[in-house]
Amino acid sequence: MVKFENKTFTLGEKLTDEQKEYFRKYGIIQFKNFINQDTIKLFISELQKIEKQWLDEGVEKINGIPLKFGKNENGDKMIQRMCFTNKYSKVLGELVKDPRLQLLIELLAPYDGRISENEKDGLVFNHYINAQNSKFSQMGWHTDSPRDLFLGQKILPMLNVGIHLDDCPMSNGGLRVLPGTQNQSVLKLLFGKKQFIDHTPDAREVGFDINAGDLTVHDGRLWHRVEVSPNFGEASRRRVMYVPIITGKYMPKDSNSKTPFYHRFAKVVQK
Repeated sequence: MVKFENKTFTLGEKLTDEQKEYFRKYGIIQFKNFINQDTIKLFISELQKIEKQWLDEGVEKINGIPLKFGKNENGDKMIQRMCFTNKYSKVLGELVKDPRLQLLIELLAPYDGRISENEKDGLVFNHYINAQNSKFSQMGWHTDSPRDLFLGQKILPMLNVGIHLDDCPMSNGGLRVLPGTQNQSVLKLLFGKKQFIDHTPDAREVGFDINAGDLTVHDGRLWHRVEVSPNFGEASRRRVMYVPIITGKYMPKDSNSKTPFYHRFAKVVQK
């Protein structure tokens, strides 16, 4: 384990050598103020429109990927994990084409990468809330790599880019990582912890003070989890959009795509 230096950066017209070296060392980086408050409100409005449409129409899957449902603090049905949202909103479709996101591909060097607009789960929206009937308030330790094995592929480098829509200080739960573990052996990557099942805090983990509008990037091989908020209801709400930057063969999904095998374990791992 490397000794972690918790720093934040600004994403400009190009990545700096310091930013690239920081990411190579720790496997994660945080950029402040990627989007402003007006843009946050616009994105939330777009996501609410998509959610209402899907609830009204009884949609359960998008391109073979199951949606995750729960209930909010008022007991109303909500969608807590939405995928391919970029395909249902012009505004969100433009987000994944933002030139600043394209810059992040350099963090995969020497591999060539691409924004996953039509592959994996597209632009995902995770809506965490700690409420009585919520199905999505935390996420256990995991790496993003086993999915490749389930799909019959070798483990390939990838990045997960998070756009945060709510303030989330470390005291309110949220993202936890084991810095530097992106450089671990394949055995440790797969079996270092019980994927998704283990929620136990680790003495080596670090958390982050994240503000609405911040952007985080983590290596898919990094051990990470989402800690449950100690608060309840509105005070616990954390909304994050994720889009992967991937490598390897182009594998787009559409309405005829089959549900990946690993989703059969969704009720067990709450993924």
